[in-house]
Amino acid sequence: MTKRSVSTPHPTISQVKIIADKNNFPISWLNKQGFCEYGIYLENVKGISVKPTKSMLQGTKEHAILESNFKVDAEPATFDEMLETSKTGEILSRELPVISKQYGIRGFIDEVWMTPDEFIIIDDKPGTVAYSSSINQVYGYCLAFNEMLPEKRRIVASLRERGTENIYWASYFDGKAEKDIIGLIDRMHKLLEGEIEFKPTNNPNKCRGCRFNTLCDRKMNF
Repeated sequence: MTKRSVSTPHPTISQVKIIADKNNFPISWLNKQGFCEYGIYLENVKGISVKPTKSMLQGTKEHAILESNFKVDAEPATFDEMLETSKTGEILSRELPVISKQYGIRGFIDEVWMTPDEFIIIDDKPGTVAYSSSINQVYGYCLAFNEMLPEKRRIVASLRERGTENIYWASYFDGKAEKDIIGLIDRMHKLLEGEIEFKPTNNPNKCRGCRFNTLCDRKMNF
């Protein structure tokens, strides 16, 4: 029997947990950071609450439908059992929980294809534009997933158009990708520790479409 890690909420920052004596934040923040990291500050440090956008609600609904459909024919299995099965055949998992104690990140991968040769990490997104923020998020999943593996295989990071089978971007999670995402995660931890300040976006289009727009003290004038 393995000993479970003690997890406690951060005393002042919502959604951050203390795991293995280290701040641990949601991997989805790597996407939010690319849009506007100051939004993370407003929501989770200042505690400003706003209603989710129509796009967010639609995304939650579509995720729930996909998960419900998947469970109809899915057979329950532990992570170790899935890894063992994938050594000789292909197996599919959805909403797979991953965590990295070393890098202080956690989340749920939309879909993972496990094969004898590689693991394909899939994150579903609306549209078909491979934004750098979306790539950062799926690289974060790859990093956490890789830490959980007892033996190594190739890992492919992929973005898929939500509600379809269209994988519109894919790349191997190689040494450069790992180095880049670790660097971004390090920045996030420095933000959480107060070593550096959260920066607002300098893109007026992002600012205009932000759900915190009316409450933000750093919004751009347009």
